[in-house]
Amino acid sequence: MHISTPLLKGGLALACLLTLSACQHAPKSAAASTSSAVVSVKPAAAVVTPLALSMSAVDTGLKTEMAQLLAPQNIIPGADRLVVSKKKGILLLNKQGETLDTLTGTFGSTDHRADGNGLLLAAVDADRQQAMITSRLSNQKGWTPRQYIPRRDFKIDGVCLYQDEASNAFVFLVGEEGLGEQWLVASKAVPLATPQRIRRMSLPPESSTCAVDDAAGLMYVNEEKVGLWAYDAHPEAELARYPVGLRQPMGDIAGSAAGMAVVPGGVLLLDADKAMLHRYARDKKNTWRTLPAIALNSFDEPEQLSVRVSGKQIDVLVQDERGLHRGVLDWLPAAPQAVKRLPILQAQVQTDLVPSLGDAADDPAIWVHPTDAARSRVFGTDKQGGLLVYDMKGRKLQDLRVGRLNNVDVRSGFMHKGKLIDLAVASNRDHDSLHVFAIDRSSGQVSELGQYPTGLKDIYGICMFKDAQGNIDAIANGKDGSFMQYRLTSLNGKVQSRLVRQFKVATQPEGCVADDHGQQLFVGEEDVAVWALDARAEAPTAMTRVIGVGEVAHADIEGLGFYRGARHTYLVISSQGNDSYVVLDGQAPYAVRGAFRIGLNAKAGIDGVSETDGLEVVSANLGGIWKQGMLVVQDGRKRMPEGKQNYKYVPWSAVADALGLE
Repeated sequence: MHISTPLLKGGLALACLLTLSACQHAPKSAAASTSSAVVSVKPAAAVVTPLALSMSAVDTGLKTEMAQLLAPQNIIPGADRLVVSKKKGILLLNKQGETLDTLTGTFGSTDHRADGNGLLLAAVDADRQQAMITSRLSNQKGWTPRQYIPRRDFKIDGVCLYQDEASNAFVFLVGEEGLGEQWLVASKAVPLATPQRIRRMSLPPESSTCAVDDAAGLMYVNEEKVGLWAYDAHPEAELARYPVGLRQPMGDIAGSAAGMAVVPGGVLLLDADKAMLHRYARDKKNTWRTLPAIALNSFDEPEQLSVRVSGKQIDVLVQDERGLHRGVLDWLPAAPQAVKRLPILQAQVQTDLVPSLGDAADDPAIWVHPTDAARSRVFGTDKQGGLLVYDMKGRKLQDLRVGRLNNVDVRSGFMHKGKLIDLAVASNRDHDSLHVFAIDRSSGQVSELGQYPTGLKDIYGICMFKDAQGNIDAIANGKDGSFMQYRLTSLNGKVQSRLVRQFKVATQPEGCVADDHGQQLFVGEEDVAVWALDARAEAPTAMTRVIGVGEVAHADIEGLGFYRGARHTYLVISSQGNDSYVVLDGQAPYAVRGAFRIGLNAKAGIDGVSETDGLEVVSANLGGIWKQGMLVVQDGRKRMPEGKQNYKYVPWSAVADALGLE
């Protein structure tokens, strides 16, 4: 679009005029067969800058419900658009309006995605009152068998597709009175045999239409008498909405918010009552700038909109009461800044759910069986009630309801009552104590040994350290930044706890981990940095900054894990602020080796991971896919479907491959 911005008295005025080809003065009540339509921008001042947009009626004989221009990467030769006909079904048309393929039935709202694998289609099957999924794969002819999302308990008014960076496809269902859902429906354009519900969503009460910006991860939805909203579309995102355009006097919409369409860096919205096309440019992730709207003077309640970027222009389809019209808009918002994509890994195992509702799971630990790796255990805290013990397949073996345990760690080789056992120690927030457990080295069975008071007023995180002499210490911290290091011993058949060192950071910490071999302790100050210091009880407590909160690690810094390989060591950090995991060299100067996220595993039916509190990693050969070790993370948002929290297992080999680690 070519727009001048002359400086006038009293401020800067911007105005546009859209002129059309034929039939410029067609009345608003013109029949559907009208060959063209008048579109113009109402001038904001005396100076008007012309803008060319010619629109013509198309597909006049089909009695269309809606239509979509196919994405530029469409792989079906000659295909130009999808048209939903009231009588003929969904038609695949070329530019001349000739039918290339047909899906018979009665359909409503429709959306599609295209990539190198094929064309994915979602539609509301009006006869069945269900959302339908099908595809045209690049190596096949014809549509795949239709897959249906189970019938919902609300009427589905609108559907829109979202494809994430891992080529997983989701459909959003927009229903009556604020009901909505997100479903996983395909992977690499191939529909799943059984769609999986991701989450239930609370949407505006007068919503009927949606559209998704895949690159930005935003789902736009209308609220007819209020305006246009944006929601985070990622399956692991929190349920939050942001206003894009609102009705007057809060915004620029005079009538009603109807159909919308995404353009790179922005979104277009139809006002059906006032026949206006509103434009919004996205400046930042959750802020939009209002641009001058375009008056659709000859249109009769335009409600459906589809666009396709073509060079520096936008191909436009507008559906109103008379039918479908097509034109070209000579405008694009400024190109959005490219977002750096992190590698997406997949969990191969997830645990049974923790017993408690809400924010319950927190910190895991991994116990390696001394002789049989397959019998190793994963511990997890339920900070509303106790300690959980899982096997390598994620099945819950024990549930010790002993109190509000926040973090847990393990160390092997503790002599107690004349027998060698392993220890697990957790921070008990009910009593500000160290809660100590024995692990039978043969069976892996866990039992309580007792609680031992600390000097902390609000105990939080904990980790363990075993020095070169075989002494085992538990290092606990409190929310005020205090750390207290306790030496655990056994005397006369009882475990003893003795304070051997204390130190402090300026603000709230939680995660910590010790490298026994290197005798280093790493502590996380949630909003500030990760620090390193000598782990030995007799050593000074001077700290070295490892990494600060910034572009790589995002607050809160939560769980920490240490991986000791045959030749290299790595520190793993939960960067909770952007749902990622950062890997650094385990020795100074602590070079950053990369970061990754954990996405959903469609094949295994395991959701992705977000809001991670605690994590743990081991380098021990646990057999099978775990030969190079295992990463275990807490999942703060359980999805697919929603439920109580749990823990996810990721092979270390996947981390090494993604980041090029040795």
